[in-house]
Amino acid sequence: MRFKSLAGGLTGLALLSALLPQAARASSADLVFVLNSGEANIQLLDGRSHEEIRRIPVLREVHHLTLTPDRSQILVGDSGGNEMLFLDPATGAVLRRERISNPYHLAFTPDGKRLVVTSLRRDQVDIYGWDGQALSLQGRLRVGDMPSHLAYSPDSRFAYVTLQGERSIAAVDLDRREVAWTQEVGRDPAGIHWHDGKLLVGAMGQDFISVVDPGTHAVERRITVGRGAHQIFPSPDNSVIYVTSRVDSRITALDPKDLSVKRVYETPGGPDDITFDPQGRLWATLRWVAKVGILDPATGEMQTVRVGRSPHGILYRAADPALAQDARATLPQPR
Repeated sequence: MRFKSLAGGLTGLALLSALLPQAARASSADLVFVLNSGEANIQLLDGRSHEEIRRIPVLREVHHLTLTPDRSQILVGDSGGNEMLFLDPATGAVLRRERISNPYHLAFTPDGKRLVVTSLRRDQVDIYGWDGQALSLQGRLRVGDMPSHLAYSPDSRFAYVTLQGERSIAAVDLDRREVAWTQEVGRDPAGIHWHDGKLLVGAMGQDFISVVDPGTHAVERRITVGRGAHQIFPSPDNSVIYVTSRVDSRITALDPKDLSVKRVYETPGGPDDITFDPQGRLWATLRWVAKVGILDPATGEMQTVRVGRSPHGILYRAADPALAQDARATLPQPR
C-alpha cells in the first residue's frame, strides 16, 4: 500500500507508524522503564531515541522493580498504593495488578523460588513463594525500624536487609523465617550487595560503604565514596562495581578485585538507581532534578533526559534478547 504525503509533511512510513497501536510500536523498541515516585506513574522511554512513549498511571508511589526469574514479567511495587503491578517487558502493557502490603524494595532469590519484599513504612519483611505465575505469602517478619534494601546469599538461604532506622543490617533466615543476626554498619544504610563472599552496604547518612563478613558478622573495613552513599551495581561483565552517592552527586567506580576506587564521575542531580544498555552505558535516575542521566563510562560524558518528579527505579530492556544486558535489573545477583 502507498501513502500520499500529507500537508504537514507526514510521509507514508511516518503515517503508518502513527497509526500503529502504542504497544505494537513499543514491542520493536528498546524500552526504558522509569519509576517516577513523585508523580505516581511509570514512564516508558525509547532507549534509542530517548523519546517518551507513554506513562502508566499507578495509585500512589512506585519505587522499585524487578524481573521475574524467566524475565517474562516486570514486577513494580507501588508502596503507597499497596499494590504490585505485573508488566510485559516487551511492550510495557499492564498484565495484572495485585494487592500487596507496602512493597518498597523487592527481589527474587537466586534460585527463583521466593520473592522477598521490604516494607519501609510498616517495618516488616514479607516472604512470598513463587511458582512462575503467582505469589503466595509464606511469612511476615518484624525485623526492625525501616527495612529498606535487600540482598541474598548465593544459596538463597539468607536475605540481608538494611534497617535505615537502626544503622544496621539484619540477616533473615528464609527457611526458618526468623532474624539470625544483626550488625551495625553506619547511619541510614540503604543499598546492599553480595560480592565475593562479602556484603557491601551503602551508608546513606554518611559517605562510605561498609564491607561486612557474613560469617563473622564483623565490619572489616569502610570505603569512602561520597556523602549519601546509596546504591551498588556491578557492570554486566562484572569488571566494575558502581556506587551512587546522592548528596555529593557522584558515581564511584570500584575495582571488584580489591574494592579500590578506579574513577569518580561527577553526576549532578542526586544519582540513585542504575541500569545498563547494550553499549555498556549507565542510565541513572537523578532523583533531585527529574532527569535520567546517560553516562558513557569510557569518556565520562553524560547526557540527560527529562522525566517525571523524583525518579527512582529504572530498567533498560533491549528489544533484541541477544543484546539484553538487564539481568541485574535493580538487584544484582550474588557471585
